[in-house]
Amino acid sequence: MINNKRLSSGYFAIILLLAVSSCKKWVESPPPVDVVTEKNVYSVDATAIGVMNDIYTAMNREPFQGNGGITMYTGLSSDELTLYGATTTFNYAAYYHNALSATNNISAGSELWSLLYSIIFKCNAVVDGLSSDNANSLTAKVRQQLLGEAKFMRALFYFNLVNFFGDVPLALTSDPQINSRLARSPVTDVYERIISDLEEAQQQLNENFLDGTLLNSTSERVRPTKWAATALLARVHLYIGEYAKAEAESSEIINNTSVFGPLPVLNDVFIKNSTEAIWQLQPTDAGFNTKEAQALVLNASGPNEFSNPIYLSNNLLASFESGDQRKVNGNWINSVVLDTTEYFFAFKYKLNLSDPSVTSSDNMNEYFMVLRLSEQYLIRAEARAHLENIEGAQEDLNVIRNRAGLSNTTAADQQTLLDAILHERQVELFSEWGHRWFDLKRTGNVDEIMSVITPQKAGGAPWQSYQAKYPLPLDDIQKDQNLVQNPGY
Repeated sequence: MINNKRLSSGYFAIILLLAVSSCKKWVESPPPVDVVTEKNVYSVDATAIGVMNDIYTAMNREPFQGNGGITMYTGLSSDELTLYGATTTFNYAAYYHNALSATNNISAGSELWSLLYSIIFKCNAVVDGLSSDNANSLTAKVRQQLLGEAKFMRALFYFNLVNFFGDVPLALTSDPQINSRLARSPVTDVYERIISDLEEAQQQLNENFLDGTLLNSTSERVRPTKWAATALLARVHLYIGEYAKAEAESSEIINNTSVFGPLPVLNDVFIKNSTEAIWQLQPTDAGFNTKEAQALVLNASGPNEFSNPIYLSNNLLASFESGDQRKVNGNWINSVVLDTTEYFFAFKYKLNLSDPSVTSSDNMNEYFMVLRLSEQYLIRAEARAHLENIEGAQEDLNVIRNRAGLSNTTAADQQTLLDAILHERQVELFSEWGHRWFDLKRTGNVDEIMSVITPQKAGGAPWQSYQAKYPLPLDDIQKDQNLVQNPGY
């Protein structure tokens, strides 16, 4: 299926390097002095932690952030982003025109498929390694936290895979021979595994944010906690229609007022250690804060076909109500004028320019947001609307609206509330982690919206329902006789 050699080739050399040189907030314990081998990597706290740090470091690069990241691909596929010119940089044109090709691996979504699976295999290796006798010498709290982190991360990656591709192979081992022969598992089975991993992670992850040693509490919100697993579990239950469970899990987050909330003002949401942050990623590139800012924020010269070919679509801009503070005053949207054309861009992350003073985590000002509190309010609002708790749904929706300077919702019945919540998700969660693309598909609105949007983007080419799922890479289908392509490709 996927080339597992990427996982094994030089893998333990990488682990050793990370144990020695990983970012300070992730690894503060000293590296071991003996040579790291496959046998003992999970027998020493620092090197075991280094394996997980490798995964977090990977998430600071494509396909998670920046050019070639999840936000870019899904925003172009949906109605959020506009592509400047005819650029093929990072295969943007294929996503933007909803014209991914199964016969061209470069434009077949292979970036997402291959890299997500390569990290899943690393998570599997962590689970296997920590479950072996070699890990008995680890500090018990470190071993438990790392198991929770690996299961949580595996669940997160499978959540993205299943929403990109539908049925996907469910690889739960680090054995390349087994993984190379897997067939696609039904979406329901994948979600069942995601829930199982998250429920186990809830029990294993610490309630407090931990430093790089995994032994001490910290103010840095850069490692997953029990609350991160709870937040993702709330989202998963919402997606599969288990609304009572979604409400219960999101309430656990919202009611934890000693850690999360109250919602900060708009310009403080995406700063590091924001009170809205359930989990953030600490940037790893010196001179920059986040990859998202580099990719999304336009400078005075406007968009171009190479480094910054993306700006916000007119469809998204028209979705904001008059007076919505997310759109005005340079809060979450800003613009530049090039000749006579004004280009609007996402401005949630503001520090996009190279800054030589940003040489360590100590003087970074923004962290990449993965899970945040406002989504939990929207999850609970939607769950409550489905459960016909109209007043409760209104209250949660109004928390988000009022922060944006808007009046309370006028939606007063189930269907108008569900429509209002979907709209609020569009203007609250834009340019974040593919929310809009996933929302259109899970709510059954993708054909209605994209049948209008795709011809506008693709020179009249019609939208086809099968395009809601990305194609599997041809190379993997040819290597694994048990894999079948998504219909339509």
